[in-house]
Amino acid sequence: MSQWFVYFLIYSFAGYGLEKLHARLSHSPRQVRKCFLLLPLCPVYGLAMTALLALAPERIRLIPLLLLGGAVCTGIEYLVHLFYDKVLGVWFWDYRPMRGHIQGRICPLFSVIWGGLSAAAVRWVQPSVQMLAERMPAWAVFALWMIFAADCVLSWALLRQNRDTELLTVHAVLAQMRASSQSSTS
Repeated sequence: MSQWFVYFLIYSFAGYGLEKLHARLSHSPRQVRKCFLLLPLCPVYGLAMTALLALAPERIRLIPLLLLGGAVCTGIEYLVHLFYDKVLGVWFWDYRPMRGHIQGRICPLFSVIWGGLSAAAVRWVQPSVQMLAERMPAWAVFALWMIFAADCVLSWALLRQNRDTELLTVHAVLAQMRASSQSSTS
């Protein structure tokens, strides 16, 4: 089970990197990464990849892997977006400007991209990720669980209280803590 958690973390971190790269390449006005967590992780990527790894047969051909990857990743993306919207009242991404979008949560272009990226990850990245996860000592996995859990609780509280994704940076949290401590001492 700890191996799957390590997969989740690695692919969530890789997703964070992809989000940063996409923001730079697309000259997005919002260069701050938008994830649920304060840590440099995008959990939707980790969830999608662990789901795909659990569902994909070991010796699946490339075309079925592309299709399965696109379907699984798009399904996870839709469900995660729905959760963020309905439970936390926030949107981290919005595909409404894209052709063929469904409720701004998913769109065909990114379904194709997810299929390609996930198939590449399963074929060429996963062997190294698996090797790393197998070598991770139990104490390190436990420490990562604790850090991740604390981050989830803090991120959840910030979003439920403020419904503002801009607060999910360490800088914003520290500024908010300073402002709270200054107002309580006044």
